[in-house]
Amino acid sequence: MGSEKSTRRVTLRRHDGPGAGACADDTVAAEEPLEIRVGGRSVAVVMRTPGHDRELAAGFLVTEGILRRREEVLDMVYCGGEAQEPAENVLDVVLAPGVAVDWSRLTRNVFTSSSCGMCSKASIAAVRGQFPGIAEPLVARRAVLAALPERLRAAQAGFAATGGLHASGLFAADGTLVVVREDVGRHNALDKIVGHAFFAEGLPLGGRILLVSGRVSFEIMQKALAAGVPCVAAISAPTSAAVDFARESGQTLVGFLRGERMNVYAGTLAG
Repeated sequence: MGSEKSTRRVTLRRHDGPGAGACADDTVAAEEPLEIRVGGRSVAVVMRTPGHDRELAAGFLVTEGILRRREEVLDMVYCGGEAQEPAENVLDVVLAPGVAVDWSRLTRNVFTSSSCGMCSKASIAAVRGQFPGIAEPLVARRAVLAALPERLRAAQAGFAATGGLHASGLFAADGTLVVVREDVGRHNALDKIVGHAFFAEGLPLGGRILLVSGRVSFEIMQKALAAGVPCVAAISAPTSAAVDFARESGQTLVGFLRGERMNVYAGTLAG
């Protein structure tokens, strides 16, 4: 994403000890609403970092069980919202002729914040039953996992500029970086990864490793499962619901990945 979209310049007063401080400029992560529509019907308003919006919308709809195949989408177009809402913050997904939508699969309320996705879920049970478990688990090598955080950080241009963006990185089993996406919301960054794979007709993501820059929640594991990701690693901690979900779905879950130090909460590693 371009820095002109993902960041904003702001003025502030910086204090470094006693005194009145000094005026300064700073770069912060951008956060704006994106209304996602399907065939003109509003399905969600997501607080996100602008950039890769089409991937975000597609990934969101894939992980909600609304979309499955690239050919189901005819186009995605920005359209004007209310008078106070810029057109680039309203994205309508135009479905191909004949594609039917099962609206009962949409388990979100209309608004979801950038910091929390699970709180907007209508039913945990409904989410658990939407996607099949991993048929072919990935036994990742510890040496491969140990090298991933540094590779992810090197690709986080937005974080380097602001210190305020989360990242999701998709890697091959040998540690090769496939794609990185950043966003103010952890689950938004992952939706963009899923959307990228959706448009490339690369779903499901079997044999891949997902690395997230923050903690791992239930929703992160659910989204990874929806995309078919067998192995999820995090630089920070998992929640109890994430651990339970990983074990139930056959996913490998690694937390506190700091070089050669790591905790394996579900699945097994090699080496």
